[in-house]
Amino acid sequence: MNTPIITKDKVKTLFDNKYVKVFDLQYEEGKHYLDATRRPLDELTAIKSNDELRKMVPDAVSCVVILNLKGEEPLLCLTKEYRFPAGRFLLSVPAGLIDKADIENGDPLLTTAKREICEETGITIQESDKMSIISPLLFSTPGMTDESNAVVQVVLNRESMPKMSQSGAEGTECFDGFIMLNKEEAIKTLKAGADKDGIYFSTYTWIALMTFVSGMWQ
Repeated sequence: MNTPIITKDKVKTLFDNKYVKVFDLQYEEGKHYLDATRRPLDELTAIKSNDELRKMVPDAVSCVVILNLKGEEPLLCLTKEYRFPAGRFLLSVPAGLIDKADIENGDPLLTTAKREICEETGITIQESDKMSIISPLLFSTPGMTDESNAVVQVVLNRESMPKMSQSGAEGTECFDGFIMLNKEEAIKTLKAGADKDGIYFSTYTWIALMTFVSGMWQ
């Protein structure tokens, strides 16, 4: 099998602004593939070696947040967040981009997860809570972009329901409340392939639902 080889010198910038870039990846003479990305040319996934890829920090973190309240049935915490490309509110997980400061902190995935959960739910992680990494890096849609997310699991072991708020939303973030699902409701949502209003959701919401109903989080 002839593996396509993409090198930096054969990559052409087609569009470049603060939020998104589009590159033309020439992998053979006269053969091209377009890549939409958040990354600058030097950090493109396509030009990394396998060793560099294994050490790569993802663009963002998505969080599977489970409320494990004493004496009560566990609940999966989801949000309704407006997603501009979809043009509507989608059933979502707390998530956000990894900042340079998070990388410099030395533990970018958990640091980002803590910050995003606080911003999007108002919940501050405590010592009783348990955080773990489900996946260090997943590609969202590798057919058109090298965008990647880590998936972090957060189990909130609490005596009572924490106070929750979405007042920490920043920039373009827009929320319309929380959705708390027990296992039966999560299974129903998975089987429907959509929320209670019939609106489809993202891959990362599907991962959160599957993690919850499968018992992987325990």
